[in-house]
Amino acid sequence: MCYRVVIPARFGSTRLPGKPLVDIAGKPMIVRVAEQAMRSKATGVVVATDDSRVVDAVRGSGAEAMLTRGDHRSGSDRVMEVVDAKGWPDDEIVVNVQGDEPLIPPVVIDQVAALIDDECEVATLSEPIAEPADVFDPNIVKVVTDQHGRALYFSRAPIPWHRDTFGGRLPPRIGSAWRRHIGIYAYRAGALRAFVSYPPSRLEELEALEQLRLMDHGHAIAVAEAEAPVPGGVDTPADADRVRDVLRGVD
Repeated sequence: MCYRVVIPARFGSTRLPGKPLVDIAGKPMIVRVAEQAMRSKATGVVVATDDSRVVDAVRGSGAEAMLTRGDHRSGSDRVMEVVDAKGWPDDEIVVNVQGDEPLIPPVVIDQVAALIDDECEVATLSEPIAEPADVFDPNIVKVVTDQHGRALYFSRAPIPWHRDTFGGRLPPRIGSAWRRHIGIYAYRAGALRAFVSYPPSRLEELEALEQLRLMDHGHAIAVAEAEAPVPGGVDTPADADRVRDVLRGVD
């Protein structure tokens, strides 16, 4: 199986200014992410950014860097600019790896790419939710799938809703029905092209979840449990400190 990785990396961030260049144990964060992606089986890794400083930081890492437009509404739009610029065909598999995931395991990048088939041209991953409070956290996106591993819905709400338990006090533990969505996507380039051509959907705007736009237009999304734990990304200075502590024990 052949596929490519594109890492969208927007320079601006409200909570962590200049996020792609934040130092993570001696290297810019975007370089850490690119290095993880290059350990996967991808045939190429491209960092797509809106700032020349990020291009300069990536130079020499082994990944390619491309300066893209600054007006993209989402990382998916930025990935699509790379697909168009490279002239990749509609059947090319492209994995969108978030630019703030310096600890992402290469095995899950390979895994999500392998989920693409004739029925699902879009794929993503999930993992079990262990803490009851996380089910009710709107910052943790939940996903519900059918028996064939196809997404039924994504939500910031506590889905599925346990009728007899969730009406009162939170239970001390929960079962296996609740799953956190992991924000990594694989697409066939043609499906990504269709996605960015659609206007934002009503459900997407309500939940602030762009994957609902695809579902609203009838695209099936394959969802599998990640083969390795996926640590949270870096959104705040505290997140950056957490990742630094992990990497100091590895490097």
